[in-house]
Amino acid sequence: MEHRKIVIIPTYNEKENIEKMIRKVRSLNGDFHILIVDDGSPDGTGDIVRRLQSEFHDSLFLIERTGKLGLGTAYIAGFRWCVGHAYDYIFEMDADFSHNPEDLQRLYNACALSGADMSIGSRYVKGIAVRDWPLSRILISYGASFYVRTILGMKVYDSTAGFVCYSRKVLETINLDKIHMKGYGFQIEMKYNAWKLGFRIKEVPIIFTDRKEGKSKMSGSIFGEAFRGVIALRFRKITTNPDTAQR
Repeated sequence: MEHRKIVIIPTYNEKENIEKMIRKVRSLNGDFHILIVDDGSPDGTGDIVRRLQSEFHDSLFLIERTGKLGLGTAYIAGFRWCVGHAYDYIFEMDADFSHNPEDLQRLYNACALSGADMSIGSRYVKGIAVRDWPLSRILISYGASFYVRTILGMKVYDSTAGFVCYSRKVLETINLDKIHMKGYGFQIEMKYNAWKLGFRIKEVPIIFTDRKEGKSKMSGSIFGEAFRGVIALRFRKITTNPDTAQR
């Protein structure tokens, strides 16, 4: 049976990267479809995607939102769309080539062949595999994952990773209405929900490379939300999607 696979790529001002990324993903073996969720990029990212849709009319899709509404809400909009269109495996990936598209197949294999429900492209499961980041940023990122393991007890080495493969049943089971964090804390919250609900999580070692073009969306407020949100997660009851429970 051929699984239907789709990669969600959230964008905001990614005109330098988006066409190259779309062409790279579509060139891979495995027929990975693409859903771009664009937050009203003023640089014309959405225009580039619309132009490419005439070429990739059956495999490239676009959700356009008005304004910069946050990474977490972009992914949740994408998750709902992908589940509604009956994709079997749904991926998260950045537009800026910090995640190597060639690793999509490895994440897929960890789920489809090795039995995981969620696979994570992990920078830290085998030491530290990051290129072109200053030491300060590595320490913040690695320290954040150590903090999450300490507070939540979740045995995931790269809890803030944004390169992830979900089986559809994970996204159908998590109550997406109860996902609160909008920045990079969203990544922690999704993994924690999957873990608490008993899904099998596998970390796949990758090499993360800092973006070469475009501008990073990182900010101090994103880390602040994640720091506070992890403490709140520790005391929150994790519930399943009520619609799934009724099936």
